[in-house]
This record gives sequence, structure tokens and C-alpha cells, in this order.
Amino acid sequence: MQFTPSKLNAFTFFKLPAAFWCGVRVKKITKENCLVTVKHRWFNQNPFKSMYFAVQAMAAEFTTGALVMYQIKESGKNISMLVANNKSSFTKKATGRITFECNQGNAIKEIIQKAIDTKEGQTLWLTSIGTNEKGEQVSEMQFEWTIKVRN
Repeated sequence: MQFTPSKLNAFTFFKLPAAFWCGVRVKKITKENCLVTVKHRWFNQNPFKSMYFAVQAMAAEFTTGALVMYQIKESGKNISMLVANNKSSFTKKATGRITFECNQGNAIKEIIQKAIDTKEGQTLWLTSIGTNEKGEQVSEMQFEWTIKVRN
């Protein structure tokens, strides 16, 4: 699979339909950075008239996971990936269009190379920051990814 926003959005439709129907969309992906947006609307709201935390988590996790998938493909190796833990912090009501961004592609590349060199599983914490249309941070999500080279 090519790593373009349209290909990743199609992937979301077929493999992560809950995220797709909630409005999670990739806007940009490079080796170092992934940007995903989701708009607050009736379908993904909580009783407090803001975006449900799980919708924010889907968008945030996708920024990190897409970068891990990208770097795995770049390595040319058969590598498994799985979220082991996550942490969340919410600082403001999420209304309007929320943009999540992870820019740790280089760290991912390094940990994948370490897994290849050592032939041992590795873990890495990745962070995605959610901001509203005014540029104010609404949430910060961290995901601990585990990667392992398959035989």
C-alpha cells in the first residue's frame, strides 16, 4: 500500500469502519509526520456537547499507527505491531474540527532498526497532540507500541 492520505482513508473505510464513520481522516503523511482530523458532530458527541473521548483516541492512535506502518514498509521487513498501553490527558472541550499530529517518525525508524539488529521485540511511546481550530490544545494521547520482527 502506498502511504498517501487517500489510500489511508480507504484503508480506514475497510479496516477501521468505526473510525471512518466517526469522521477520522488523514490529511498528511510523511516519513516524520502524520496529521489526522475529525470534526465534532452529532454522531461522535458525548452528553456534554463535545467530542467523545474514544473518537479522539481513534484519531490520535491513527497518527501514531500510520507512522509505524509507514516505517515498517520502508524497512522492507515482516514486522508485527500492537498497542500495549495508552495514556490520555484532556485539557479543553473538543468542539469544531480537531487536528491530531504525531511527528516522531525518526524515533520509529530507529526503534525498528534496533528490532531488526537485535532480533528482539521493542517498545516505543508515541505522542499525538489534538488541537482545535484556534490552535488550542484539547488533548494529548500517548500510545505504547510494541514491534517485533517476524521470522
